[in-house]
Amino acid sequence: MERRIFIRLLGIGVAAWPLTAGAQPAERVRRVGVHLNLEKGDPEGTPYVAAFEQTLTQLGWVVGRNLQLDYRWTGGTAARIRQTATELLALNPDVILCVGGSQVGPLQELTSTVSIVFVQVTDPVGAGFVDSLARPGRNATGFTVFEYGIGGKWLELVKEVAPHVTRVAILRDPSNPSGSGIFGAAQTVAPTLGVEVTPIGLRAPGEIERGIEAFARQAGGGLIVAPHSLAISHRDLIITLAGRHRLPAIYPFRYFVTNGGLVSYGPDVVEQYRQAAGYVDRILRGRKPAELPVQAASKYQLVINLKAAKALGLMVPAKLLARADEAV
Repeated sequence: MERRIFIRLLGIGVAAWPLTAGAQPAERVRRVGVHLNLEKGDPEGTPYVAAFEQTLTQLGWVVGRNLQLDYRWTGGTAARIRQTATELLALNPDVILCVGGSQVGPLQELTSTVSIVFVQVTDPVGAGFVDSLARPGRNATGFTVFEYGIGGKWLELVKEVAPHVTRVAILRDPSNPSGSGIFGAAQTVAPTLGVEVTPIGLRAPGEIERGIEAFARQAGGGLIVAPHSLAISHRDLIITLAGRHRLPAIYPFRYFVTNGGLVSYGPDVVEQYRQAAGYVDRILRGRKPAELPVQAASKYQLVINLKAAKALGLMVPAKLLARADEAV
């Protein structure tokens, strides 16, 4: 009798095993907002998104299993940045990846608790996004893109590729601290190079076009484009105007040159997205942005467009060409 009861109970237990296994709790899905400064569909965003997602996958995060990615594309305009930031925060993300100081500021105005990882920010301490590079101390950390002194380096490059230049316009947003800092650095170097520098605003296409056309009325001009979301959004217009008015131009990122610009000198942006994925991973596993130091770009690229140089009647110096990482 007892043996029959034991066998029956054992059978019930075995039958219950699949039910118990099926009732295991699903892996928790973490939510990451991705706030990009390009228009949706801009091909320049493809390698950044791919690098970010690929690195997260390598670190064990799989979309649909334990990760949800929510993308918003701002086109660099202030109104859309605030709107899309509000939309992302309404989704209760664990972390938000954002691009540039024009996005970090509005996000921090809206939240002091959601973790933020940024890329392509010039001066996060001066802008008040973090307390210090070593100890950010707030809800944001990430990767810087330039120091203000790059403005002087870009000015030297203008003179190196086009020695006849005596006037250089710097296209920047006057309300953005990084634009003012880069312009100030160029001003400091300008007298030693025999160059006069002039600021041009880039807050709207009309302002860009009027500014460049007015500047180009006098001979001996060159152009520097400071990094900004609007410069990226309007890059085709800027490159076209520089070519039309025969202005030797220096740009902050490689894709300006692959789109027809003359010279770029700046960091490997794709690498910053890989690094950002590493910080997102660490935050999802329990680290705080306040504990993760802000890191500077470590790899810079000099890219020269030989076709654009020929169209401007420029002979690229052999020494400059030898230093280039790439000639297109």
